[in-house]
Amino acid sequence: MADELHRALKGICECIKISYDLPNISSDPVYVPRQYFVLTDAGKPVFVSRSDKSENDASSDDMTSGIGVMQALISVFADNGDKLRSIISGTTRMTFVLRSPLYYVYSASSLEPECVARSHLEYLHLQILSIVTAAQIKKIFQRRSNFDLSRLMSGSTSMLTGMVTRLQDDLGTFFSSLSALRMDSSLRTKAAESIVPPTKMSDMLYTILLVKNQVVSLVRPRKHSIHPAVTDLHILLNTLAVPSLSSSVATASWIPICLPKYNPQAFLHAYISYLNPEIELTLISICGGRDMEAVREWSDQAVQRLKDEGTLLSLEHAARRCEYGVGELSIPGLRHFVYKSRQHIQITSPVFESPYDEMNGRQRLIRSYQILFDSIHAKSGQSSTLKLQSIQTEHENLLAWITQPFELYVALSPNMSKSAMVGAANAVARWVRKEEVKLFLRDAPVF
Repeated sequence: MADELHRALKGICECIKISYDLPNISSDPVYVPRQYFVLTDAGKPVFVSRSDKSENDASSDDMTSGIGVMQALISVFADNGDKLRSIISGTTRMTFVLRSPLYYVYSASSLEPECVARSHLEYLHLQILSIVTAAQIKKIFQRRSNFDLSRLMSGSTSMLTGMVTRLQDDLGTFFSSLSALRMDSSLRTKAAESIVPPTKMSDMLYTILLVKNQVVSLVRPRKHSIHPAVTDLHILLNTLAVPSLSSSVATASWIPICLPKYNPQAFLHAYISYLNPEIELTLISICGGRDMEAVREWSDQAVQRLKDEGTLLSLEHAARRCEYGVGELSIPGLRHFVYKSRQHIQITSPVFESPYDEMNGRQRLIRSYQILFDSIHAKSGQSSTLKLQSIQTEHENLLAWITQPFELYVALSPNMSKSAMVGAANAVARWVRKEEVKLFLRDAPVF
């Protein structure tokens, strides 16, 4: 059986034209792009990401052959009452996530944790559900098991491609957390008060004020937790980044969207108000769609309040000075960090500076964070979780530290002792606690 899987994996790699034997990680590794495949349980291709940067073509002969082998492998295991999770051969790992009638496959170097692959494939699945709801998919494939879903989604390829791109280095998606705009707490409170809908608007679900991918405020109904909204917000952010929307000259527009963690069976409607395209300052009002005109009128009024009270101008100033570097912390040897507030489900991190301002260095750092995360959370079958874990390499020393209120991942210069690393991590935690009211969205209004 092992030999058959070995030959099958090699055949898939040859069909889809990726390297079967990826290079070993060296002192200066080259990170081979990951590849993603979505197919139906009848073997029909839905989406393929291409590492060679060529145009996505899910109907090409070589790709169709490779996907056919994938589908056959999945079926062999299913016929034996089992579920195919992954295949590893050499330094290539193919990971499978099965959400019948859709199958998701990820191919990359096996040096990264498997939890990364599964997280990426889950995000792809949720992005598809935001376009075609679970109820619609079920109905379609009950009628025609060999339905070609790629035709139905032909205009949505850019969303899936955008999600694949986002997943490569977006820390918020990997840590399943929001990123809040660093700003004065009084300004955040003032902005939030301007976008709280009246209680009579029972159809309203969320109002969100964003700058790029960072949240200024998120107002929700009292009965809804913010936790499911984190994943849904990442799906929404990726949808808004589609070129046809991000380059729109309109000041406002409606888009239908399914938020899978809220309700995977139905569409909601999002009214997008573009307040300042230069800094991507946006107000989003999400409703169930029964009284869309009332939602539009209220959203337009909220935008006007932000302008009349001077809040919009203050937000524009805050957005232009929100970034910070590790130099602001004045901690010797500190190169980068990610701090996750477990209570608020939010992260904060400095900008990527040398040696992480170039792609190879940044990818190396992110992979190290992923390995640390996998280790302390025991995502790959480790016997138990950890409180503290370190990695020492010729490039940097890294430390992961998990406590009840926070998780912290730090990158430090390679010549630091372990005691100095722990001291630096403590210093980062103290700085974040001092700056917490600016760094995190706390006590957002409910209605």
